[in-house]
Amino acid sequence: MTSLVFSLLAATPDASAAGGGPASLVSTFVPLILIFGIFYFLIIRPQNKKQKDTQRMLESLKKGDKVVTIGGVHGVIQGVKDGSVIVKVDDFTKIEFNRSAIAGVENLVKDDKTGKRGDKTGKLDDKTEEKTETAAIKTGEPVEEAKNKASLHL
Repeated sequence: MTSLVFSLLAATPDASAAGGGPASLVSTFVPLILIFGIFYFLIIRPQNKKQKDTQRMLESLKKGDKVVTIGGVHGVIQGVKDGSVIVKVDDFTKIEFNRSAIAGVENLVKDDKTGKRGDKTGKLDDKTEEKTETAAIKTGEPVEEAKNKASLHL
């Protein structure tokens, strides 16, 4: 076994005898440096940028934002705490999530004519929805019909 190792070592040419010296050292490390550069610009840098954007989004969460959690729950932020947010999912359902559980904020579009905020599908935001419900109760009109009328005016 040892004779095999010694014979292999004896058969390898000496680096200085091959005439490579520093040039062979440079030609060995240049491809490694290029591979690291490619990984940096294609993988590491975009990942860091995405992480910073996500952190900025989580820090800027505020009451009234429509959000989607990483579990796919859609809702509107009703309260903001240090490390968590309270999300209104349904008329009577509020759930507290960690900030890190928020996957994204849905874009709300403000109508120039009425000044009301609604999403791209024409749904009402919570403030407008609450006002519509209150007005419907006072007038005796069914709440769902009042909401439908209000969403048509967005």
